[in-house]
Amino acid sequence: MSSKVFFATTGGHVKQGPVDKIRMLFEAAGFKDIVSERDLVALKMHFGERGNTTFVSPAYVRPIVEEIVSCGGRPFLTDTGCLYFSGRANAVGHLLVAAEHGFSPETTLAPVLIADGLRGSDVTPVEVGLKHFDTVDVAAGIHDANSLMVITHPTGHGLTGFAGTIKNIGMGAGGRYMKMNIHAQVRPSVDNEKCDLCETCLENCPTGAISVVDGEIKIDNDVCFGCGECLAMCPSRAITVNWVGDPLVAQEKLAEITYAALKNKSGRVGFWCILINITPSCDCWNFSTTPMVGDIGFLASLDPIAIDQATVDLINRQTCPDSTTPDRFRALANSRWDRQLEYGEELGLGTRDYELVQVGD
Repeated sequence: MSSKVFFATTGGHVKQGPVDKIRMLFEAAGFKDIVSERDLVALKMHFGERGNTTFVSPAYVRPIVEEIVSCGGRPFLTDTGCLYFSGRANAVGHLLVAAEHGFSPETTLAPVLIADGLRGSDVTPVEVGLKHFDTVDVAAGIHDANSLMVITHPTGHGLTGFAGTIKNIGMGAGGRYMKMNIHAQVRPSVDNEKCDLCETCLENCPTGAISVVDGEIKIDNDVCFGCGECLAMCPSRAITVNWVGDPLVAQEKLAEITYAALKNKSGRVGFWCILINITPSCDCWNFSTTPMVGDIGFLASLDPIAIDQATVDLINRQTCPDSTTPDRFRALANSRWDRQLEYGEELGLGTRDYELVQVGD
């Protein structure tokens, strides 16, 4: 059985501009039925890295917020902290980056809340019993929300090839330990030239994997379980991560984390894909690359698998003078990008069989 994915182009005219079409999609996709009076509604999105300019604009988020408010919901914008050295590594810096990029109650009518807390440790364990995880740490702010709107800016990605809804939730709704686990061989390492032996990492390591040996910080990889606490705590930015792993396994882990994040929200989640400024690299970079295709439009669906499949199909149908490859995302990672959808379908998250329904002209 196919799922419906509702589509509106970026173009328009009076009463059918982009903001009008987002409102039309909200109604057509049935999103009014997933928000009840007084619901706390999390809008999971990406505020963009400092220096990035192609993230989803607040102008496209505000009409979604207004529609939620009209349903009696209480929306807030949210994301989780990242592992690497960035302005978004903790909640304080993340809030500042979001504000710099125009996300505030004044612009969107919704506050910003970082879902995994100050340092990425505010999580709720969710039992799943799946191939890679028995339990998944879901960011508490997302887990505890009554309803969820997932606003995704699809892009390419170096590890997964395609970064869409499953990547948005799988990487962005889990705690730090889950992010580390996306990569099969991730363990921290120390740049001793930068390290000033403050021992902050040693004091905050939950497993006792860090010690001082011969005047240098050492990490025992047999004891370390990859929580990433030392990365967040190091004031000298002397700890780095080895991002090595099997991209297909990484995609399966993204799907399992997505499964956990959505587990307590049956019938309470809506999915958006904003197909504008579609770049080969994701919004986590501190720069923006040239879009690989022209702007396409907006998608809305109740099915996360269907909306991702529709997104890729729409992008691949666009002309791209820089490539003769029919599947542009496979070319980006030199590997399959679709294991995340295939496995997500196996988990019952949705179906890749969809009907594209155009809204507006």
